[in-house]
Amino acid sequence: MRPFVVRPALRVSGRISLPGDKSITHRAAILSAISCGKTTIKNFPNNLDCLATIVALRKLGVKIEQGISLPSGSGSVIVRSDGLFGLKKPKSPVFVNESGTTIRLLAGLLAGQSFDSRLVCGKALSRRPMRRVCEPLRAMGAVIGSRVTPRLGSTSLTTGRSGQEGYKTGAEEYPPLVITGSVLHGVTYKMPIASAQVKSAILLAGLYARGKTSVIEPVASRDHTERMMKLFGAGIKSKAGKIILTPGKDLVSPQAINVPADISSAVFFVVLATLIPGSLLELTNVSLNPLRAGAIKVLKRMGADITVQRLKQDPPFAEPAGDIFVRGAGLKGTTINKEEIPSLIDELPILMVAAARAGGRTVIKGAQELRFKETDRINAMSYNLKKMGAKLNVRSHTAGVDIIIDGVQALSGAKLKCFGDHRTAMSMCVAGAVARSASVIDDVTCINKSFPGFIKAFKSVV
Repeated sequence: MRPFVVRPALRVSGRISLPGDKSITHRAAILSAISCGKTTIKNFPNNLDCLATIVALRKLGVKIEQGISLPSGSGSVIVRSDGLFGLKKPKSPVFVNESGTTIRLLAGLLAGQSFDSRLVCGKALSRRPMRRVCEPLRAMGAVIGSRVTPRLGSTSLTTGRSGQEGYKTGAEEYPPLVITGSVLHGVTYKMPIASAQVKSAILLAGLYARGKTSVIEPVASRDHTERMMKLFGAGIKSKAGKIILTPGKDLVSPQAINVPADISSAVFFVVLATLIPGSLLELTNVSLNPLRAGAIKVLKRMGADITVQRLKQDPPFAEPAGDIFVRGAGLKGTTINKEEIPSLIDELPILMVAAARAGGRTVIKGAQELRFKETDRINAMSYNLKKMGAKLNVRSHTAGVDIIIDGVQALSGAKLKCFGDHRTAMSMCVAGAVARSASVIDDVTCINKSFPGFIKAFKSVV
């Protein structure tokens, strides 16, 4: 338990370098682990989620060396691999801590191996749904057991493919995942909802499948996996909402990957500087992937004074990055449509803080996925913002969940709860800094999940 007192900030200024993007780093580490050669991953963020992927890959026989951590909270990691079929059978269950990305991506990676494995996790992740990733993998021939909570009745463990003994149609599934190494076949999978994690699991499994694997998305989700696979020489292409992977090619290390700063982490500071008059802040080498930059587009639409200076992109399919300059500016309400949600799902909590201080009404449509994160973020953010005097309503209907926020002139300090969620905790730090009196956040240790150096960086610019 580590409480944190946040006092009103007079101004935000400075220049900060943030740790590497969490989503990109997971994929860089996993693909490095199954490519031929040695890969150096630079600006590797030393957060709990990315470290969970490193620990899991080591458990699978991958040789990984970690360099000295830098003041930004990042460092370098060297991965040595024997190629696509170089993973080894783990001697005991593979622990993924609380990293949802790790467990879902590894489920795809391990489904086509020649050995069996078991993925176990921490208490919070054990409550997060896994059916969305198990179903398409089973359609490829994977044999995955999971903990099942039927709609009515007791909890049990499933075994086998969809439709086989033990599998309960219509039941949600949860970790642990028991994976029996199997021969996979390519499929064409039309995703019911946009999910970069599920898409990535299917594509990783497709590297070991017989025949092409195609994924059709209803709305484009972040494309870090596709970009990273191209970087490693995989036979992958995208066209008109369809990603096609042709297996059979060995992955070859690009030797070095420089991970740009995490835009999800950067947006906390963008909103902080925007909401405080007279502020001027520079954020360097930030990921500007167009399928992740939705929050920046929304903030500009609300009136934020944001200037982006793009950096050279080489090769052309690598992750785009740039420096972001932010000045204090008044905001106005906007409508965030459900089609925008996949590009800013992780930034919705901090956008709710921005909306609470914007003039007029902000409506966030189709926000129901926020209920299935580390905590129910709709509940967590509603609880805290209402305690600070925000005007907020949540409306559930057959098409999903909408959040309606009417901006107020000022927020009041309060005793706030993070609910064990890193993004809620960081959002409340920002809310506390723009309030008119001090706030106390109950426990900020959960921030280590994605950004261990956040409090230090926060203090350095406020």
